Amino acid sequence: MAQHSTASPAAQGTHGSPGTDLRDRIERSPMGAYQWLIIGVCTFLNALDGYDVLAMAFTANPVSEEFALSGTTLGLLLSAGLIGMAIGSLTLGPVADRIGRRPMTLISLIVNAAGLFLSATANSAAELGVWRIVTGLGIGGILVGTNVLSSEYASRKRRGLAVSIYAAGYGVGASLGGTAAVGMIESLGWRSVFVLGGALTVVALVLVFALLPESAAYLYTRRPASALQKLNRVARRVGQPAVEALPAERTKAEAAADVAAGRSEKAGIGALFSRKNLKITVLVWIAFFTVMFGFYFVNSWTPKLLTESGLTQNQGVIAGIMLTLGGTIGSILFGVLTARWSTRGVLFWFTIASAVAMTLFISSASIIWAVFALGIVVGMLINGCIAGLYVLTPQSYGPQVRSTGAGWAIGIGRVGAILAPMITGALLDGGWTPQSIYIGVGLVVLIATVALFLLRTADVEANHAPDRRISEGAAS
Repeated sequence: MAQHSTASPAAQGTHGSPGTDLRDRIERSPMGAYQWLIIGVCTFLNALDGYDVLAMAFTANPVSEEFALSGTTLGLLLSAGLIGMAIGSLTLGPVADRIGRRPMTLISLIVNAAGLFLSATANSAAELGVWRIVTGLGIGGILVGTNVLSSEYASRKRRGLAVSIYAAGYGVGASLGGTAAVGMIESLGWRSVFVLGGALTVVALVLVFALLPESAAYLYTRRPASALQKLNRVARRVGQPAVEALPAERTKAEAAADVAAGRSEKAGIGALFSRKNLKITVLVWIAFFTVMFGFYFVNSWTPKLLTESGLTQNQGVIAGIMLTLGGTIGSILFGVLTARWSTRGVLFWFTIASAVAMTLFISSASIIWAVFALGIVVGMLINGCIAGLYVLTPQSYGPQVRSTGAGWAIGIGRVGAILAPMITGALLDGGWTPQSIYIGVGLVVLIATVALFLLRTADVEANHAPDRRISEGAAS
């Protein structure tokens, strides 16, 4: 094909020249305005996730009153969105690896907007539950695409900060969306909260269509129609020279030999369990499950458990706000720290600190100022852990399965998110004290510490190097 070159990487030019792989130039060059704009758009999309979760929480009371819901039914309704997110992350990641991250994001936004607008029309709890699952499916697909894009378009030096800013979007969306929801419910009713969410999603759809590019890694590895032209459009927007030609494609025999020798991988879910990826997949899943278990426990049960410990309801709510405030700070702090230390190393210590902070937090329930101060610390650390996993996971897989790997990791994490509120309620009914529950969840988070200890940086580097050499077209 005319757009392919048989030149070796060495012959294609040095760093910064038109022949050099565009992904390498993005990795090594300072980030430009367009790259930060990509991060900004992805952050806005992640904020929709935060808005959606808090919107359902704030509308719980008026929805319960209108539909005469029992506590069990309300609990199922609150979990419906998370179930949809888990299904979306698990099923749409492989689709994104096949059709592209940008198309997947656009489709998911349309699904998300439909779910939100239809939620506003629900006439029963069953209807609302169905539309909440649809909404969650859309969010799951959005997170699959944006998590990968925010990582790929950040430079190596700023990747931790960029993806941490993206992760901080959840807390911003939760805070601003939750605040807006309170006023809207009083003046316009609970349905207006979902209408606003749908309108914001339509805005996001326009922004993605106009501004968000396709993944460069996808264009190199999957080579859709006009891949070279699309790469050069990306190159112009990020201030890089044009790509002269795509590297020569491997023949089917060469590709099969590379897969057999462990130098490359096939796409799809099965690739996550290949010899090269199995250890990474298991350990990343364990880390995601346990960290999200702790994250959703903290964000959903803290006000109630503090009230059980003797605080007033208003004090419990304020403590919840402190958690959200700390979350935004923690995500950014994590990114700053990764500019100096490895992502895995910073995440390792964040998990340990999160477990310790949880214990101190619930132990200080009788001291109001300490509860508020430690609430910021707990929110900062546990959100930093989420940001760290968002940074680490795309780095852990080659481009052929990057969305699949990120999607399944997020989906497994959502399973932990779904189970955390349910298990906590059962433990509370079983006679566990708030202190013992918090300490127990802290121990669960420490399981992530063990997984990260076993996930050596060399495992991730070994996973990346062969794919990069092959995709750059090293001629035989």
